[in-house]
Amino acid sequence: MQRTDLRNIAIIAHVDHGKTTLVDAMLKQSRIFRDNQQVAERVMDSNAIERERGITIMAKNTAVEYNGVRINIVDTPGHADFGGEVERVLNMVDGVLLLVDAVEGPMPQTKFVLRKALEQGHRAIVVVNKVDRPSARPNYVVNETFDLFIDLGATEEQAEFPIVYASGIAGTAGHDPHAMQDSLTPLFETILQYVPAPDVDAHGPPQLLVTSTMYDDYKGKIIIGRLNSGTIRKGQAVAHIAAGKDPKPAKVVQVFTHYGMERVEVDEITAGDIVAMTGINDAGIGDTIADKDNPVALPPIKVEEPTVQMTFGVNTSPFSGREGKLVTSRKIRERLYGETERDVALKVEDTDNADTFRVSGRGELHLAILIENMRREGYEFQVSKAEVIYKDIDGTRHEPYELVEIEVDSDYQGSVVELMGLRRGTMRDMSVSDSGSVQFVYHVPTRGLLGFRQQLLTATRGTGIMNSLFAGYQPYAGDVQTRQFGSLIAWEQGVTSSYGLSSAQERGQLFVGSGVDVYEGMIIGQHIRDEDLEVNACKKKQLTNMRSSGADDALRLDVPRNMSLDDCIEYLADDELLEVTPLHFRLRKRILNTDERRRDRKWAKNR
Repeated sequence: MQRTDLRNIAIIAHVDHGKTTLVDAMLKQSRIFRDNQQVAERVMDSNAIERERGITIMAKNTAVEYNGVRINIVDTPGHADFGGEVERVLNMVDGVLLLVDAVEGPMPQTKFVLRKALEQGHRAIVVVNKVDRPSARPNYVVNETFDLFIDLGATEEQAEFPIVYASGIAGTAGHDPHAMQDSLTPLFETILQYVPAPDVDAHGPPQLLVTSTMYDDYKGKIIIGRLNSGTIRKGQAVAHIAAGKDPKPAKVVQVFTHYGMERVEVDEITAGDIVAMTGINDAGIGDTIADKDNPVALPPIKVEEPTVQMTFGVNTSPFSGREGKLVTSRKIRERLYGETERDVALKVEDTDNADTFRVSGRGELHLAILIENMRREGYEFQVSKAEVIYKDIDGTRHEPYELVEIEVDSDYQGSVVELMGLRRGTMRDMSVSDSGSVQFVYHVPTRGLLGFRQQLLTATRGTGIMNSLFAGYQPYAGDVQTRQFGSLIAWEQGVTSSYGLSSAQERGQLFVGSGVDVYEGMIIGQHIRDEDLEVNACKKKQLTNMRSSGADDALRLDVPRNMSLDDCIEYLADDELLEVTPLHFRLRKRILNTDERRRDRKWAKNR
């Protein structure tokens, strides 16, 4: 039977194409909020880091009602590093809204999420968003989107997609960009018409695939998924089937459905709906909740393998334990393995060293968000440089490659070509837009993109825009030059002084100012040459009773470069670590002692 009173959709798009803003408008026009209720922008981005960065990191569920039909909506991330969130939620829905910017058109992540949706047989409604922008070109965008459907092997039915023009921020939509309505009614009507109603077996045994988990201080673990068949009631006995294991008995304590921004507790839920349940605390993503008398497992969730790895370990600097509350290897290990239960694209492995763990993810940003979350929770630890994960295919070493799109002003196109050449990039396409900017498409090893974003911003005076998409494994490309400069390293432990830093800043760019605690081996700046240099940043001026002309002139220090977490991760070299605490990021050398570091460098050179 079909549940005509229900629709399940996911909103997918490239980053910054307006998914969360459109969901805001759908919620407001569905009368979810009171007329006098204060509602924040991008209300679905509830996480503090999501609000700070302006991106969606975790997929979230909501629901609206239109003409007696409940529409379950899954808001998904747009950044390629969080593609695992998109892959795991697509099996909960029956159709997708593909948002495309009316100016930019299809972008790298658009291709990734659309490919995944088409592989699962979903029909897509194309929403050309931001049509109210002055430079909008909706006809061009629609043609490019149709070409993308054909390139990705869409069926004839999938390629005949309906088109809705919209402005998420204004809450308007229409079937003609020049005849927009004052509401999103055309979008709602198109969803009801083209997204198929769930086809379910309401009287069969209950079956649910756990697609997402979260934790509540009062309710315990909450599992979320789509009920494929049957009915689940509050207090019902079920079977929990973990991947590769025998079924074991469990009991559902509470059952929830989604409405607006809230979960509403109900007595029972029928097949086809997206449900949240409590009581099964050991369930993980990919597990099946089934009938206790006839337990049948559903196919587990499959996501693409990680491509980048870092090591997380106990902080071994002289300042360890000063600022963090959770500093032991046991606490760090529990936190990392706990993250794998929520994030299916993340992998954690033990190493030969009991204090160090290998963490693999989709990219630098994927791992940076994990580091930032742990830091805010009170953890103190150290991480290494991000490295790519190699594969041995047919006896040959292969490495991950990315398809990169770069947009810069024409004045800086030479700099981009030079930088990508150093990083073994191969140009696939080059075009000039109507605004005069130049767009490049490069095929480049993932190694070449580690630390590249900061160099691109420097070379283009902060105007360069880069987007990348995983393009598979290719044979090893050879050596890649990633960092051109060495580091300025503190010679001794102490407090930096203006007198000491004034000499150091003549040798490069400083990362710290005066009056900062440093230790031997800590990185305080970037050298102007390609080798490291030890400096005495704590040196103080000798005081005498002699005076000379100009001796009392105030020392002028340049403003130090403020290194964010992303900047620090990109900066790291093979022999460097990043010390992360709730209060500070500190770059340091693996070997802190200056004499030991010189001996190690000499030994490596002779070898």
